[in-house]
Amino acid sequence: MRISLLGAGYVGLVTGLCLAEDGHDICLMDTDAQRIRDLQNGVLPIYEPGLDELLKRHLAQGRLRFVDDVATAVAHGELLFITVGTPPDEDGSADLRHVLAVAHSIGEHMRGYKLVVTKSTVPVGTGDRVRRSIHQALQARGVRQGFDVASNPEFLKEGAAVQDFRKPDRIVIGVDSERAGDTLRQLYAPYNRRSDRLQLMDIRSAELTKYAANAMLATRISFMNEIALIAERVGADVEAVRQGMGSDPRIGN
Repeated sequence: MRISLLGAGYVGLVTGLCLAEDGHDICLMDTDAQRIRDLQNGVLPIYEPGLDELLKRHLAQGRLRFVDDVATAVAHGELLFITVGTPPDEDGSADLRHVLAVAHSIGEHMRGYKLVVTKSTVPVGTGDRVRRSIHQALQARGVRQGFDVASNPEFLKEGAAVQDFRKPDRIVIGVDSERAGDTLRQLYAPYNRRSDRLQLMDIRSAELTKYAANAMLATRISFMNEIALIAERVGADVEAVRQGMGSDPRIGN
């Protein structure tokens, strides 16, 4: 497939380089011109084990291109991933300005059907806002053009992101059309051969799954930190407690 990723940060780079490993034709776009020049020269802005090797190999094989303009990226990809950052706003909510700006730019430049996939961590309902932004840009051009929007949240750990992408424990996909679902099933088929890791759902459920997973992880960490403090006070071995809890199938490791 021809795939463009709009945003060459952590998620965009890991996703793009791993998909290049599967033979896809990848275009990575970022508005930071210096970052693009560095990537074209094989220099990564982040460190992640295995990523440098993927970059050099697929630059040499011609499966990667890096650009700093949206029009080129949109023209290249039949599948467009939004992978820009969503930093916390002043009130703590996710700042969606970059996500929605990218969506609007897609609508300004798209020619022909596109599947637009939000991979950034975004609040529930962002898919609807992305759809509206694209539609408004198309209306401003006086163009009627078919497209689909999907959600595909990432679950990558720093230090093991390449392995997590290549051997995922689950692949969450939110769609509202059969065409979008079939395309993403095809994309992730290489990671889904031994067991069915793909979880297909509606877009809002996929968006909420990411936040629910993050909240559950934070809750478990906070809970075990509290248990560790109690263990220290009462003279118990917190590691033994952890193992005893983990043997309960209702709780897990």
